[in-house]
Amino acid sequence: MAQELYTRTNQKLYFAGLALEAWRKAEEARPMNAQALVQAERESALFHLYGAVLGVAHEIAGYYRLPQAGAPRVEMLLNAEVLAAAPSPELAELVELALQPETWLAQLLAAYAELFQPPREPRKAKVDPTQPLIQAISLDAEELQPLSNADVEAWRKSIKEMVLRFRGALTEL
Repeated sequence: MAQELYTRTNQKLYFAGLALEAWRKAEEARPMNAQALVQAERESALFHLYGAVLGVAHEIAGYYRLPQAGAPRVEMLLNAEVLAAAPSPELAELVELALQPETWLAQLLAAYAELFQPPREPRKAKVDPTQPLIQAISLDAEELQPLSNADVEAWRKSIKEMVLRFRGALTEL
């Protein structure tokens, strides 16, 4: 295989596509272990999409010969300090997307970071016979819904579109 920076990005996008397809099949087939298969493929897709974002960041860092070009984590490349040291339009777009929580990239990075958190037990009201039947519950604590296949597929599509745009801009004529 070629040792070009773009090959890692392409591989990760391809593998994410395979994981998303396996995820869809697991949801449709409903085998006995469907829940485990769906979770495994969801995590696999997130892993590969994170790797694709890291690959894009490596492509940009390599093109501009940034000292952080070998950073092992996206967070080490997509921050204000790196951008201030070596401003580029591509890196600026990635940093802006990563720092705004409502964007697809920030959501992807948060979902990837969530993979490393221990499972949390759902909050339940305590059952005590001395308490009244009607209890106040907190609406502040929202229950986390698992990511949908469509959301992750949309992230993959966004990465692919961004990669094509960046590669067009980074090509030397």
